[in-house]
Amino acid sequence: MNKTAYISMMAAAAVMSFSSCDDTLDVESPSTMGDELVYSTYTYAEASVMSIHQSFGETNSYRGRFLPYYGMNTDCEWINGAQASKIPDAGKYDLCAYCTTDVNGQMNVNNVYWAKLYEAIERANCSIEGLRKYAKSDDLKYLLGECLTLRAMVYVDLIKAHGDVVARFEPVTASTMYQAKSDRDIIYKQLLADLKEAQEYLPWANTTIQTKTTERVSKEFAKALRARIALYAGGYSQRADGNRLSNDPELSRSAMYQIAKEECVDVIKNGNCKLGAFVDNFKALCQDDVTAGKESLFEIPFSEGRGRVIYTFGLQHSSNDQYTKQAKGGQNGPVPTLFYAYSKNDVRRDITCCPYQWGKANADGIAVQELRNIYSWCFGKLRYEWMGRIVTSTNDDGCNWQVMRLADVYLMAAEAINELEGPSGAAQYMKPILDRALPAAEAADYLAAAQTSKETFFQAVKNQRKLEFAGEMLRKMDLIRWGELGSTLKATKAELKEYANRQGKYASLPEKLYLMNNGEKLEIYGLELGDSEDYYKANLKDLGYVSKAWFTSTDEKTGEVTNKFTDDYIEALFVNDPDQNQFWPIWSYFISNSNGMLSND
Repeated sequence: MNKTAYISMMAAAAVMSFSSCDDTLDVESPSTMGDELVYSTYTYAEASVMSIHQSFGETNSYRGRFLPYYGMNTDCEWINGAQASKIPDAGKYDLCAYCTTDVNGQMNVNNVYWAKLYEAIERANCSIEGLRKYAKSDDLKYLLGECLTLRAMVYVDLIKAHGDVVARFEPVTASTMYQAKSDRDIIYKQLLADLKEAQEYLPWANTTIQTKTTERVSKEFAKALRARIALYAGGYSQRADGNRLSNDPELSRSAMYQIAKEECVDVIKNGNCKLGAFVDNFKALCQDDVTAGKESLFEIPFSEGRGRVIYTFGLQHSSNDQYTKQAKGGQNGPVPTLFYAYSKNDVRRDITCCPYQWGKANADGIAVQELRNIYSWCFGKLRYEWMGRIVTSTNDDGCNWQVMRLADVYLMAAEAINELEGPSGAAQYMKPILDRALPAAEAADYLAAAQTSKETFFQAVKNQRKLEFAGEMLRKMDLIRWGELGSTLKATKAELKEYANRQGKYASLPEKLYLMNNGEKLEIYGLELGDSEDYYKANLKDLGYVSKAWFTSTDEKTGEVTNKFTDDYIEALFVNDPDQNQFWPIWSYFISNSNGMLSND
């Protein structure tokens, strides 16, 4: 039997559901045409590789299950509206509050991301096997490098979500249909080797037809992904015997930092991709600008009718209005105290942390900004109003998911070089991130203070990664690999309680905010440390600003004043110990259909 035809066996009964290699082309199937014809002909081979992307956009794959929920609830981001008194809910709040079970209603279905990402892996495995045999031209070898890189991206996401998972690096056969989990270290080593090989086949960004777009893999992305995986492999994570580093000497902390350093420095020195203004990266993402050579290194592509990116992470629109026909956004947002982690001069702050949304449209279809609740801010990196088209889908916006951007490469380089050599050599890689975020003098002072010692620089790296990537779902795995997930979330709860009660550094904040609409835009006074009611009365009241309760609410009948931001919201940041619940369980459906090979431990 032809190998590619054989893959159509009953894979759904194993650990995942996937389409057979026969189904990876819209043209005549490989089993009919033969492997050599498919994988030696660029058009056919490219179609086979593109089927991997199809798995990403399926309803319950990256689109609707993995991206909206993985990585939520850290010291800088959380799912809005969760209350501890309503958890467990067997749904989305459990997934974020470190207390989900394997029968979670969002995840325990046969076509969830576990199935679809293993489907993508199987499609990649089929293509890799065929291309290794028959790829002779540079274009076909590019496809081999692309497959190796996409497979690595998928695997690291599975490890992030579940820890140890099933290792599949060859197409499924009857004898390999049912497999147990493998130690993640085995998978990490394979991914590091694969990405090193992939670099041999991949051109730099913007140098070939394929690499002119951020929706296709480039050498930059393969190198940056290898660096990210090395940092994960060399860091802490929850294992059967506790939270620890790997015992494998090949994955030692120093060896992994060395890989991260080399890969990141190569990308930066090559110079094909450039940092622009912070906001420009996100506007380009919203405007479907996939031109390579800017900050974006790779994006999961979604068509206009797929993807729930702005729907989930964007500034909320309460109704159909002048910017969108989709009343969504605001599902996930910044932890309110994140706003105060930034310097008030940091350009990233007001782009990232938005205490407002778009209100109900008037009779003419025009909406203006309005204040949200104190406990449910919006991220502002992604905005319907920045798009170049009106979104008309009910649930999808078509915005790509940005997997990697150049700022991450700079900060990974800074972290790795500081660890290996100290802060003096690492500072040059943090400097561009600071220079575009802060006024020149403030950036220089920050960098000078960071270089006091190796430890102070490491703390600065950790802080800058929070401020730079909030809402991009990198923080949870960063905290895990640093061994700081539980301690950081506990400290965040304590700070949230100080904020809610206006204690500690928040004691001087006014109880109310003072608002005025300037056209569509909402002007807000009272958020900054040092703002006061006296200043409002003397300078803003006559300008048309009006006061609105922010921290408290007053019962109209009794006059009782209570906090709006109650412990019920704060305690929902995590319900169970995060350090004992770093990973989601494998969902019950897949355990039940694994022929006894899978279990949760």
